[in-house]
Amino acid sequence: MKILVANRGEIAVRILRACRDLGWPGVAVYSEADREALHVRYADEAVPIGPTAASASYLNIPALLEAARRTGAEAIHPGYGFLAENPAFARAVEDAGLIFIGPRPETLALTGDKLAARRMARAAGLPVLPGPDTPLPERIPEELAAQVAYPVLVKATVGGGGRGIRLARTPEELEQKIAAARREAQAAFGDDTVYLEPLVQPARHIEVQILGDGRGQVLCLGERECSIQRRRQKLIEESPAHGLSESLRWQLYDAASRLTRALNYRSLGTVEFLLDGDGQAHFIEVNPRIQVEHPVTELVTGFDLVKEQLQLAEERVLRISQDQIVLRGVAIEARILAEDPAQGFLPATGEITYLKEPGGPGIRVDSALYPGMPVTADYDSLLAKVIAWGEDRAVALQRLRRALREFRLGGVPTDLEFLLQVLESPRFIAGNIDTTYVETFHPRPQAGDPELERQIALATALAAHRRQGQTRSESSSPSGMWRMMAWREQM
Repeated sequence: MKILVANRGEIAVRILRACRDLGWPGVAVYSEADREALHVRYADEAVPIGPTAASASYLNIPALLEAARRTGAEAIHPGYGFLAENPAFARAVEDAGLIFIGPRPETLALTGDKLAARRMARAAGLPVLPGPDTPLPERIPEELAAQVAYPVLVKATVGGGGRGIRLARTPEELEQKIAAARREAQAAFGDDTVYLEPLVQPARHIEVQILGDGRGQVLCLGERECSIQRRRQKLIEESPAHGLSESLRWQLYDAASRLTRALNYRSLGTVEFLLDGDGQAHFIEVNPRIQVEHPVTELVTGFDLVKEQLQLAEERVLRISQDQIVLRGVAIEARILAEDPAQGFLPATGEITYLKEPGGPGIRVDSALYPGMPVTADYDSLLAKVIAWGEDRAVALQRLRRALREFRLGGVPTDLEFLLQVLESPRFIAGNIDTTYVETFHPRPQAGDPELERQIALATALAAHRRQGQTRSESSSPSGMWRMMAWREQM
């Protein structure tokens, strides 16, 4: 089966690798800015789909469908982000006679509406946070305002990634926060509908990985701890969740299974919960797509989730059974972002001038990086994911810390040092974490890395020296042009 990957960056490379493992042709798409991107070079075919702006390229449904038609692709994998949760895109793919590798359009529409998902969860018997499952009107009635318990979250009913969410701590703040959440939701998702949800603090964010065949059969592939977040964006994830009792673990699995069976869920997804200070679980949402943090589940289960997802799309049956899923060891993932922690995690731009990715026992790196790669503000700031596996949590932690120290990336500020400090903190090592961890964490001032600076200087000097030597020899050597091209590709 020929697969078109409607995405970019590391997730596009990840999906194309799974296609190659299956012996299936993979098609990449790219914007003008990504003409030289790694996913473009890795794919069997690559098709331009528009200018740099995502709205004109990776979000351009007609361009994506035309790329599939031109290349003869039989299915489209949306990855995560962009159009992955867009029911109109899924419907357009299926209307074009192609396979959408993800949930059905009607499932995306239901799970994309958080209030509808809450109602479905209540009907399936899941514990849901208290509050009305109705959107806020333009003007809040006095009787409703009097019932609000502060602090309270104002949340967009659609979208994700922490957008369209504001925290109101007092009645005086509520109107202002509602207006701000509406503006952001409208700008990000084209829908300004919001609702109120109680704030749970302290809380742990636990998600259950599921895989369904669309006919009521659902598998649970363990859970992940996602509590290390900044502005509700995950930074570090691990599986299994540390210190979770077996009874609570199976309670979460049962709840996730009941909900996804009620949805007749197809493909990969996660059911997400908050655990309050008393260890009580509360359903929050369904993420109907492959997650950024899926590698930790792959390492502890031994299953290639993307490969299983692709084969399910072709064969329409699950190839594994629940009794085959056994969690072994611990896996932890850290996200390398082009963001500057010293400047409030502002997105950073530049060019990758030096790159050395880590390796060794138990280490996996998912990235689409290469020396000379431009890092712009046009897309997400995620550069790479470093994942470590160990026989137990202590081994996984030690391997991940070692890998992050080995990671060398020059030209763009990153959160590498910040992640290392979190992983070295006594509180994290003890597993005493919740969703407020980053807010209360005070990292040490970051110093420059003299070894990295030395290596970058050497690489720059070598490049300059070879350019000069090549220029002198090009006139006397007919093969000089080819050697220069090969050297540039190697660099």
